[in-house]
Amino acid sequence: MLSKFLFTSNAVLPIVITIAVGYALKTLGVLPKNFFPLLNKLSFRCCLPCLLFYNVYNVQNIGDIASYGGIVLFVIISILVFYALGFLISILTTDDPRQKGVLLQASYRSNYAIIGISLATSLCIDGNQEPVVIASILSSISIPIFNVLATIALTIFVEDDGKEKKAFAKTAASILKKICTNPLILGVAAGIAALVIRSFIPERIEKCADGTEISEKVFTIKSSVPFLYSTLKSLATAASTIALIALGGNFEFNAVGRLKKQIITGTFVRVVLCPAVCLLAAYKAGFRSLEFPALIALYGTPIAVSSVPMAAEMGNDAELAGQLVVWTTIASAFTLFVTIFICSSVGIFSV
Repeated sequence: MLSKFLFTSNAVLPIVITIAVGYALKTLGVLPKNFFPLLNKLSFRCCLPCLLFYNVYNVQNIGDIASYGGIVLFVIISILVFYALGFLISILTTDDPRQKGVLLQASYRSNYAIIGISLATSLCIDGNQEPVVIASILSSISIPIFNVLATIALTIFVEDDGKEKKAFAKTAASILKKICTNPLILGVAAGIAALVIRSFIPERIEKCADGTEISEKVFTIKSSVPFLYSTLKSLATAASTIALIALGGNFEFNAVGRLKKQIITGTFVRVVLCPAVCLLAAYKAGFRSLEFPALIALYGTPIAVSSVPMAAEMGNDAELAGQLVVWTTIASAFTLFVTIFICSSVGIFSV
């Protein structure tokens, strides 16, 4: 179990340290304070869309999604349930419309894209790679849902300038417009479109020196235009680092006392209530060792780093969003350890 505690610590500590680097760069005057909001824009409008495209595009076979329909359906339902619960919690917790959408995000949106698959891989048993396949499939499903729901969450309570929304009759059209023009949604949509197109591209058979045959697509971005693929990969790799440094630069310790109620509520829902309820429901539904690594990663990881630049760009309380990323990340080092220990104790998998 010590090895799993060390693993969860190693998974979240780089996030905390990178945030600390951003904070130090601001505090020491290496970078001016007004530079970090620009990093948020760079992350939201360029790097994060590339990351989402890259993650979706690298799903090996879009047809695999249908073969795991049971767990896919369970995940979709669970996300929607906690979205509805988060809506209620956000209304009861704060009167500030700029904070409601941020708390709503915290209830369901995990850092699955950055931490999830590596965590699921570490929990695989006896070299079985099926849990990794499941984790990848859930990534292609959950990330688009997360971002569509986040766009709705950050739109329904406020106008573009951050003021409370008055004309709810215009909300549906406003939400639809923001979904269609949101850079993160566009990145996901482009990845899904590329997957669909790739499924229709014919394959060619090549013989290896040992006589075996390998089939590959006649055209892929990775093999046919490798310079474009490498560029996308570089921007995708930089996305989380840029977002975390921007978060550190915008972080203020003196906001903790003022936002204590919202921080405690959001952190509890994200890393305690959501994984406890969803994993118990998954166990009752019959999921076990093959599915649980991906489910632990999906429900137990802290709130997504991308929630901060998204909140800032859409007129919501980016300061609260940043606080929630920091504190859910710190808390998850302990809650993930407890989750893995309990799952091991009841025999779901051994560690």
